[in-house]
Amino acid sequence: MRLADTPEVQAALALWRKGQFWEVHEVLEPLWQRLAGPGRELVQGLILLAAALHKAKTNPRGGWRNFSKALARLEGLPAEYEGIPVAALVEEARRALENP
Repeated sequence: MRLADTPEVQAALALWRKGQFWEVHEVLEPLWQRLAGPGRELVQGLILLAAALHKAKTNPRGGWRNFSKALARLEGLPAEYEGIPVAALVEEARRALENP
């Protein structure tokens, strides 16, 4: 099963679309704890992207710091990995941080 097909990722993407970034983190953390290898890196990167967008609401600098950490986890992955639109989510987060 691709990561995109897991209930956790499905829920996280739905929450992402609603702008509920703290909740994205909460939904993905148990999945992250169970994974290993590139899947774990991917989910940790997504958690950090969500944390960046949540943090940016009160601390833009902290948002950029988490964004940078997310990039370190996600760089090297294809634009879509395990059915997850990695590049699109990164760009969406970047645009949101640039235009609060």
